[in-house]
Amino acid sequence: MTLFDTNARERIAAAITEIERHTDAEVVTVTTAAADDYRWIGLLWAALIALVLPGVVVFFPAFVDTRTLILVQWAVFVGLGLIFRHPRIAPRLVPRGVRHVRAAALARSQFLAQNLHRTAAATGVLVFVAEAERYVEILVDHGIAERVDDTAWQDITQAFVARVRAGETEAGFLECIQACGTQLAEAVPATRARNELPNRLVVLE
Repeated sequence: MTLFDTNARERIAAAITEIERHTDAEVVTVTTAAADDYRWIGLLWAALIALVLPGVVVFFPAFVDTRTLILVQWAVFVGLGLIFRHPRIAPRLVPRGVRHVRAAALARSQFLAQNLHRTAAATGVLVFVAEAERYVEILVDHGIAERVDDTAWQDITQAFVARVRAGETEAGFLECIQACGTQLAEAVPATRARNELPNRLVVLE
């Protein structure tokens, strides 16, 4: 996961503070290394490969007896299970659709957890990133959804995803915040000074 040191978090918070001077929207940023630990998928793949192994070695009966085969199966299962549970490998073993469903579910739970649904004018905005899934989503409350079409966020999220893929998540956050600020200042311009929600970057462990 991208290392967000104190300076990086301060830059992101400052960017949010700046755009909120020009809009009534309340922007919250949330990032996580992965939406799921996917340990189950690593064990599943290890088990499948270990079970398929006898079908492969059956072509070499002269070299592998039953006892050796069982030992090899266990070694393969344990070895691959340990390898496949690595946080950089496990998500790659999961179909993209499943990864995105998990990330989308976490994004929606964070929208509620960060109280973005409780702003005075229903102007909450969540910028959510799951790095392992290379998933970015911008969720908005109905006070903004009524004024900004969902397609307005597509180019912003796609540009952010490209940054995540390049390992430049902080730069992606800053660019995304600026781009969102442009949309929000036009759709829900500032009517009074307020700051209902913290501007800090929320990093999920």
